[in-house]
Amino acid sequence: MSASEVDEYLAGLEHPFVTEVRLIRGIVLGANPAIAERIKWKSPSFYSGKDDLGAFELRPREFVRLVLVFPHGLVPDPTGLMLGDWKDRRELRFTGTDDIVAKRAALENVVNAWVGLLPS
Repeated sequence: MSASEVDEYLAGLEHPFVTEVRLIRGIVLGANPAIAERIKWKSPSFYSGKDDLGAFELRPREFVRLVLVFPHGLVPDPTGLMLGDWKDRRELRFTGTDDIVAKRAALENVVNAWVGLLPS
């Protein structure tokens, strides 16, 4: 799915944090040129090559949840951005624009570390 199709999806999305979803989307896509996007799991999602990076899980209405998957191993997270202790995924939560801005560098670092684990 192209970026314009994701834009169309977001244009029709009725969610209290749609502005924040767009902001996070821009940060993830801008963090590394290896990252692409599409609609998967009925939500905007990110990938590189054949590997999924993660997707927004839009059921919560009190925050934005981005679930990241790590098929090639977890990445370091010295900031505590990632929540959970699942074997191959972590959850990120954002409560608003200020929270996203505060976590931007940590999110970019996680995205770039994830790309660094991709097979050559």
